Amino acid sequence: MTSFPITPLNAFIKKSEAKSPIKIHLVEESRMEEWKKSQDKAVQNWLNTNQYKGKKGQFLAIPNKEGKTEDILCAIGHNDNLFALSSLAGTLNGHFELHHAALEAENLYQICLGWALGLYDFKAYKTAPAKDKKESLLVVPDQLDFDHVNNMATSVYLVRDMVNTPPNDMQPQNIEDIARDMAKTFKADLRVVTDGELVDQDYHAIYAVGKASENRPRLIDLTWGNAKDPKITLVGKGVCFDTGGLNLKGTSNMGLMKKDMGGSAQVMGVARMIMAMKLPVRLRVLIGAVENSVANNAYRPSDVIQTKKGLTVEITNTDAEGRLVLADCLAEACQEKPDLIVDFATLTGAARVALGPDLPPVFSNDEIFQHELVEISHRFQDPLWGMPLWDGYDSYMDSKVADMVNSASGSFAGAITAGLFLRRFVDEGQKWAHIDCYAWTPAAKPGKPVGGEAHGMRALYHYLEQTYKK
Repeated sequence: MTSFPITPLNAFIKKSEAKSPIKIHLVEESRMEEWKKSQDKAVQNWLNTNQYKGKKGQFLAIPNKEGKTEDILCAIGHNDNLFALSSLAGTLNGHFELHHAALEAENLYQICLGWALGLYDFKAYKTAPAKDKKESLLVVPDQLDFDHVNNMATSVYLVRDMVNTPPNDMQPQNIEDIARDMAKTFKADLRVVTDGELVDQDYHAIYAVGKASENRPRLIDLTWGNAKDPKITLVGKGVCFDTGGLNLKGTSNMGLMKKDMGGSAQVMGVARMIMAMKLPVRLRVLIGAVENSVANNAYRPSDVIQTKKGLTVEITNTDAEGRLVLADCLAEACQEKPDLIVDFATLTGAARVALGPDLPPVFSNDEIFQHELVEISHRFQDPLWGMPLWDGYDSYMDSKVADMVNSASGSFAGAITAGLFLRRFVDEGQKWAHIDCYAWTPAAKPGKPVGGEAHGMRALYHYLEQTYKK
């Protein structure tokens, strides 16, 4: 499968095309009692009979005298309404139109985006059509920036689709295919360095991790935009399946390793959004795409490998492979001295232990940027949490036989030491951030089905838009 997204976005309809739309009455929780009192007795009795509490995201269909649904009541909050309509989307067939007191544009944007996210349903490998999802189309509000919300939803779908796709259809060559499709669509340039060429061009770490797989390793390098605009470089970990290498993972830890390319999916989502919205930046995307397999030529614990930056790394754990792939990409990224480098990676279990699956830590050598990114992430309900690059732990990565080890011997501060390892491949003075994302929703929530997820993607795009949009 090479055409993405493979889950079609079918969430919106123009007002002129809508047929007998059902009215969705959006009422703030704090004003629910006031709204109830303004309704006739029949509606009040219906709400009481159904014990409608009016909590954010709770909805209730209100029948007319013939028993047909013409109105739906849905409670929203004063803000943070991204998933307010996600539970409603897909529960009824038909066209729907929002009715509300004046909503700020950002609040309306979030509500409509959440509607689209609530409709996402990955079924590319199902042989029978899904029975539970209905065709629910929301009338595009007049004041909505439709291109923006449509492109954002499509970009999230892309991320989810890439992560959800099984590893037999999501290997380094498949990520390359997606990048080629994207380059063609948005008139970007694409360079791919594959297999032995990686060694010739000093991407030794990418090659070492991926050389044991029949799916050959590669560096994917996409560029777009005006060279005179601010340079933004996105780096993604594209480990398409991670067995752990010779430090083989157990069954329970290997089951979700198709999502280990989630970092590459995140940067593809951000990149798509940047190009679709024509953000005035010069974009570069670097993805180290590999499969970490076991074979007679797999890299070994105690090997010492070269890197693009010239630093040597002693391999203490072949299951700490993602940082090796990122190392070569970061060194490449620094060569043209961009205004900002951000990498995404499903890097450490320690990050999940510390912050859980829904809250990725962000590490940065620029505290102001880190603070601004975290702040905007909460504003757009795509939360990140600032974590320190604590210098006191840097020595944990020292090696007796090479410049560093790829995995510290102790169990402490695993997410921080991974960030410190990456920092060694970032030039002094280069603005950089590292986002350690899970890229997966383990338990379904409104608008977030079990499966691949965009973590931090929307936050970074909104930061870039706020900073660079003319």
